[in-house]
Amino acid sequence: MATVQETFRNIFKIHELRQRIIYTLVLLVIVRIGAHITIPGINASIIQSVMKGGSSDTLLGLYDFFVGGALGQAAIFGLGIMPYISASIVLQLAGAVIPYFQKLQREGEEGRKKINQLTRYGTVILCIFQGFAFSSQFMHYKVNGIPAVAYSGIGFLVTSTLVLTAGTMFLMWMGEQITEKGLGNGISLIIFIGIVDRFPYAVFDEIARGPNIVLELIVVAIMVFIIAGVVLVTQGTRRIPVQYAKRVVGRKVYGGVTQYIPLKVNTAGVMPIIFAQSIVMIPSTIAQFFYQNEFIQRMAQNYFAPRTVPYAIIEALLIIFFTYFYTAIAFNPQDVAENMKKQGGFIPGIRPGKQTSEFVDNILTKITLPGSVFLAIIAILPLFAERVLGVAPRFSGFFGGTSLLIMVGVALDTLQQIESHLLMRHYDGFMKGGKLRGRRQ
Repeated sequence: MATVQETFRNIFKIHELRQRIIYTLVLLVIVRIGAHITIPGINASIIQSVMKGGSSDTLLGLYDFFVGGALGQAAIFGLGIMPYISASIVLQLAGAVIPYFQKLQREGEEGRKKINQLTRYGTVILCIFQGFAFSSQFMHYKVNGIPAVAYSGIGFLVTSTLVLTAGTMFLMWMGEQITEKGLGNGISLIIFIGIVDRFPYAVFDEIARGPNIVLELIVVAIMVFIIAGVVLVTQGTRRIPVQYAKRVVGRKVYGGVTQYIPLKVNTAGVMPIIFAQSIVMIPSTIAQFFYQNEFIQRMAQNYFAPRTVPYAIIEALLIIFFTYFYTAIAFNPQDVAENMKKQGGFIPGIRPGKQTSEFVDNILTKITLPGSVFLAIIAILPLFAERVLGVAPRFSGFFGGTSLLIMVGVALDTLQQIESHLLMRHYDGFMKGGKLRGRRQ
């Protein structure tokens, strides 16, 4: 059986794989460096003080989490890759309802290029709006009468917006380069590295609390169990058998084999949690602007304050709703049925066409329910860790929720790409044991 050490040695024996790994690591280092270079004219320490003082549980704090703390540093990469992701999601949603985008999706490679170009245009527009909004907010930040921006005005707004927009476009370019020349999905890895960068600080916070050793061992054991569950659900699929009719073309025989449609238990991925958190944090964000209104403050504190039971219940219900919503957009049973019919495929016992579409939709609806409930449980686990186990607030964020799902999903995707490179050259991968197959390179 090939050990993990042997597998790592095999990775660096393959020249192309070694070059891809090094290329990816270099670009990710640049990403983290840019997250600590402050925009000219801003006192980053004041921004950090304000962000730590009350914005961590608002939309601004959620945004800062996804950009790896770059916004709290008032860095040139402060907008992160989120405008690009937002533009991609908008176009994906448009593809479900707008005929023009539906047509582009059916045009193959040419349609994909047009959608990518439109996504870039949308990214620039979002960057300008968000950059202007964040720059305006920075101008109002003060600590002990000292402003975060020394020379505020239209000149600062224009300069800061341009710097933030250029930073996001550079991140988008690096993400595309990692996908093309590196290893893994570049955009996902940029988010991944920002979350992982915060993990050591979270561990230090937990250690600083003077933890009970027995309790910490229990926490670690629970975390391992949760991660195993996330991996299981992320990889879990329901396979639907598809039989293809046998066709004879000349002397060749096509079809006559059984293949499978893999329906994922968690088709929506991490998107339902992101949507739900964005919506449920809106009231607490609005409350910051109406701090003199007692009714708004009372509602925000009683029902929408993070790490409270009502907040967790509302978030869980929203996650279940958005799981079904996003799954309906990401996977269309009617398209699957039409493609199967064109290729001469059919599900045994089910008539092609409408009945096939209804059969697939029924199965997808059934397996989406446990997937959505699991996402809801994962999302509220940080509240459980903080309230019941007494875990530090920053460390509890890694106990479940968005951060854990993103880290596990990106790690699995990257490992699968490494696995494919190893198997193509007849080496053992991480997921299969056994002796090395074939000739070593």
